[in-house]
Amino acid sequence: MQTIRIMDPVTRIEGHMKVEITMDEVNGQNQIVDARCTGTLFRGFETLLQGRAAKDATVITQRICGVCPISHGQASVLALEKVSGWTAKGDGRRLRNLALGANFVMSHILHFYLLAALDYVAGPDASPWTPAWDVDMRSGLGDISAHIGGAVEARRRAHELGALFGGRMPTSHTYVPGGFSGAPDAQKIEQAGAQIDWLLNYIQGVYIPDVERLAEVYDDYFQVGAGCGNLLAYGVFETDDLYQGRLLAPGYKEKDGDVSPGVPTGAITEAVRHSWYSDATSGLAPSSGDTAPQYPKDGAYSWLKAPRMIDQPFEAGPLARMTVNGDYGGGVSVMDRHKARALEALKIAFAMRNWLDEMDGGPVFDTTYQQQSGSGAGLT
Repeated sequence: MQTIRIMDPVTRIEGHMKVEITMDEVNGQNQIVDARCTGTLFRGFETLLQGRAAKDATVITQRICGVCPISHGQASVLALEKVSGWTAKGDGRRLRNLALGANFVMSHILHFYLLAALDYVAGPDASPWTPAWDVDMRSGLGDISAHIGGAVEARRRAHELGALFGGRMPTSHTYVPGGFSGAPDAQKIEQAGAQIDWLLNYIQGVYIPDVERLAEVYDDYFQVGAGCGNLLAYGVFETDDLYQGRLLAPGYKEKDGDVSPGVPTGAITEAVRHSWYSDATSGLAPSSGDTAPQYPKDGAYSWLKAPRMIDQPFEAGPLARMTVNGDYGGGVSVMDRHKARALEALKIAFAMRNWLDEMDGGPVFDTTYQQQSGSGAGLT
C-alpha cells in the first residue's frame, strides 16, 4: 500500500487545498482505496464576526473569496434584512442584481478560459502561461487558445460593469441593509448598457461556440466526473420586491429523482468528523454549530467542514441551478458543467440588460430601515 500526494497545492481553484490518494492491490490489481481532499488553511470567518456590529458582516464576509465576494455580500445582507422582515425595493433590488450578475459573468468567463481551458489547450507561449500542462491535448481547438488572451479583456469589462454600481470590484461596499448605497446617474447607466451589450456579443459569439467545440472534441468527458448526482440551488436574483420570484429559483434534485421546489433549510447540517474541529459541533445546523478548532485530531485531515442536506451531499453551482430550473437537460459530468455554466452566463447577461432597462430612477435605499435583533438566514 502506498499513499501518493498527487496535487499539493491544487492550483486554478479558489482556496488552499491538496489531494492525496492511497493505492493498494485488490484482487491482483492496483486500485485507489482511499482519497482525501484537504483544505489546508483555517480561515474561520464565523469567529471573525463574533463581537462585531451586525452590519459589518456585509463587508467582512466578502473577504472570504476574491472571485465571488459579491455573493457573500448578498447572502449576509439578506440575512440581516430577514431579521427585520425587509426586502430591497425597486432600483435598489435591481442594482444588487446588476452588481451580482456582473460578478457571475466575470467568474464564468474566468473559470472557462483562465482556469479550465488550460487542461485542454495550450496557452500563449510566454509567461505566465509557461511551463504548461501537456497531457491529452487534442487537435482542432486552436480558436480556444487564441481566445485565452481576449478572455482577460472580457473579465476586465465585467469587473468594470460591476464597479459602475458597486463602487469597486472585486469587493463592493454598496450591499448595505436597507438597499443599495449608491444611485447611478445617466452616464453610468449608459456605460453599463455598452458593457452589457459587449459581453452579450462575447458570450454568444465566442464563449458558447468555444464550449460547444470543446464538447465535440472531448465528448468522452460527458462520462467523467459524475459526482454525487444530487443537485441543489438556493435561488438567486430576486425579480420582485417581495422576493416571490427569482431568475433562478430555489430547489433541489436527488439523483435519479424529480426536482423539488424550495430548499429545506432546516435539514442542512455540517459534519466535522474528519475535520479539525471539535466533534461536539458535528451534525448540527450552521446556526447551532460552533467553529471550534481542534488540531491535531485523530482521523481528521481537513479544515473544511462537510455540509449535508437531508443527510446527503449535494452539488451546487451553475449545473445545479440550470438543471433545477429546467434550463439545462443534460447529465452530470465535467463537460455538462462547462455547457451549463456558459448557458447560465448568457441567461444572466440577458437579464442584466432587462434590469438596466427597468431602472426608473426611484430610491435605492430606505432611510427608515431599522436593524432588529433576532435570527435570520440569507441564501443566494
